[in-house]
Amino acid sequence: MSRRIITGILAATLATVGLAACSSGDTKDELVVGASPVPHAEILNYVAKELAPKEGLKLTVKEFTDYVQPNVALDAGDIDANFFQHKPYLDDFSAKKGVKLTPVTAVHIEPLGAYSKKVKALKDLPDGAEVAIPSDNTNGGRALKLLAANGLIEVKPDASTEKDITSNPKKLRFKALEAAQLPRALDDVSLAVINGNYAIEAKLKPSKDALALESGKDNPYANLLVAKAGKENDPKIQKLAKLLNSPEVRKFIEDKYQGSVIAAF
Repeated sequence: MSRRIITGILAATLATVGLAACSSGDTKDELVVGASPVPHAEILNYVAKELAPKEGLKLTVKEFTDYVQPNVALDAGDIDANFFQHKPYLDDFSAKKGVKLTPVTAVHIEPLGAYSKKVKALKDLPDGAEVAIPSDNTNGGRALKLLAANGLIEVKPDASTEKDITSNPKKLRFKALEAAQLPRALDDVSLAVINGNYAIEAKLKPSKDALALESGKDNPYANLLVAKAGKENDPKIQKLAKLLNSPEVRKFIEDKYQGSVIAAF
């Protein structure tokens, strides 16, 4: 075999190896994450565009508009993780539905707020006023505690529904609605206690428009990146967790939401 032929074979072999190496280096870890549109999907889309490619992560965001289907989809294996809920909700959902999902990391807090189109201050609520609160036990209890913290009612320490109200001097009437419906109820009720993500989606500014707003300090309702139990240490999910707790994401949250969403890391 001539030296020219041998040289050609070696060159072709090296080129093939080089292409394989390039192909391997270009391969990205793929992750599909379910999220509420605001602010969760917005945060994830920022990560997907600005941070994930540098870490070899291909992040696909699948939006859900309720608080049930993201957990159903995760349990079924249709998505790899979700990002929309706090731990009290996750614990309650898991107990009721028998799913095995686990927190990976806390990302942000959306302060729950009380909003009104009828009054300018909570003290102006008339006797017998109708107040809308979330219908799920965790956020319903959270809403009642916010009203109690602002002197409208008194509740049991573990309040979850209006049955746990121990004092109601204004004889407020409570209407429990699915959380996503609460902004639309503002035209019909005197006061609505609205989850931060749905408030922002409805173009409300919690830090400005809320008559009462939860404090971020020691708040147990931080929103979580959640995985199926046993998958929480998957390198891809841990990679995303690290990015969600990065200085870049903290700055994105601070700049975009101006106090209506607060970083929890």
